[in-house]
Amino acid sequence: MSVKIMIDSASDMTKQEAEASDLAFLPLKTAFGDTVYYDGVDLTHEQFYELLASSKQLPVTSQITPYQYAKAYEDAFAKNEEILVIAMSSKLSGTYQSAVMAAKETGKKIAIVDSKNATVGEQILIKYAIRLRDEGMHAEEIAAKLESAKKKIVLLATVDTLEYLVKGGRLSRAAGAAGTMLKIKPILGLENGVIVTLGKAHGTKQSCSHLNQLIAEKGGIDYQMPIQLAYSGNDDSQLQAYIDSDQTLWRDRIKEIPICTVGSTIGTHAGPGAIVMAFFSNQK
Repeated sequence: MSVKIMIDSASDMTKQEAEASDLAFLPLKTAFGDTVYYDGVDLTHEQFYELLASSKQLPVTSQITPYQYAKAYEDAFAKNEEILVIAMSSKLSGTYQSAVMAAKETGKKIAIVDSKNATVGEQILIKYAIRLRDEGMHAEEIAAKLESAKKKIVLLATVDTLEYLVKGGRLSRAAGAAGTMLKIKPILGLENGVIVTLGKAHGTKQSCSHLNQLIAEKGGIDYQMPIQLAYSGNDDSQLQAYIDSDQTLWRDRIKEIPICTVGSTIGTHAGPGAIVMAFFSNQK
């Protein structure tokens, strides 16, 4: 019996990439006013940032519904497939709960993993799951491995502008204004599924240095496991500057640095110019 891995668009894996790896892709919704889009289906990451730049109001994102999962479950059961769901952090969205609710209605065994992550942190867990599936593991076996592995995922990010954190209510206007004046770039992370501030840097150069310092503090990168870098917006210059700032992290360690773009779920709050990276820590 084959395993159907179901993922959500908050992982920032594209629909095309998901289908190429035989994954079921379920999109979250992004609404600009009265116009609602399905992330990664009728709204590409590039189109999202174009709309974000021209919109006076911050878009609103919404979770995947139990109905969407129920439909995906039906399709998999019709093909006699085992099901493994990997969902974005339950503390950031109700998507995980939707997957659980829909599974209970089926009365059948469905493995569901709360990634405790989003964007590339969620994506590297999915890539690890693909590796395990291709090795021949069953859904429950993969889920058990993921529950252990996700504790070692480190997600680090720095944003280029505080504007969208203020608009989204994640930062007060006063703090946003002060931070902008001082050219402060907060260093963010995900801990136990929640966004946390890990530090502050003045300018791009210091933020790159701070990111590398945090990598070391978190135990360093396990290069045998999936790694993923990403940038938000339609310009990757900030990310390239970060990569160039310390080539020792990458040279002779990985053949090609995997890079993707941040979609609407996290991009709504980060805005353009953010740098995000995720890896599995070497820490015991």
